[in-house]
Amino acid sequence: MASKLVLQRRLLRFLQLLAPSSSSSTHMVPFLSKSSLLPSRTSYSRNLCSGNFNLDESQAPLTVDYRSLLDESEFHRLADSTIHSVQEKLEDYGDLVEVDGFDIDYGNDVLTVKLGDLGTYVLNKQTPNRQLWLSSPLSGPSRFDWDRDIKAWIYRRNKANLYKILEGELEQLCGKAIVLS
Repeated sequence: MASKLVLQRRLLRFLQLLAPSSSSSTHMVPFLSKSSLLPSRTSYSRNLCSGNFNLDESQAPLTVDYRSLLDESEFHRLADSTIHSVQEKLEDYGDLVEVDGFDIDYGNDVLTVKLGDLGTYVLNKQTPNRQLWLSSPLSGPSRFDWDRDIKAWIYRRNKANLYKILEGELEQLCGKAIVLS
């Protein structure tokens, strides 16, 4: 059902892109309307704040093909280098801090850093998106893209650097500074 809904939305968005004016594109295909494409129980006018914002599907951002941003072999080289560098530095860091349950595990392109009762970090590759994903006990999940200009993994929502996030959070949790970059 979910995949059918996604396909219906994509079809509707495609038809809207074909429209010569800002009016509904379904006039080009008379038998096709939003109500015929989407289940009636789906609501498209949700008020998530005090203002009345009724955005239609055509105002949503288009899907980004991440494969065009970074070649797969280059992605693997950069991601593997980053993960292995973080792993080595964290292994040394684990010898300096006194955290019960500090443990590092790497397997299947996933780096897991256990800090006992303080929480667990997971850093892994997401090849289809050309991203590194971080799960943090403090800041939650983040997805990092490679920025060619500054040569760093950056979280696009807030422009945060992967290394800087880890350095700040680990110092906060463990009480000792670490330099990853």
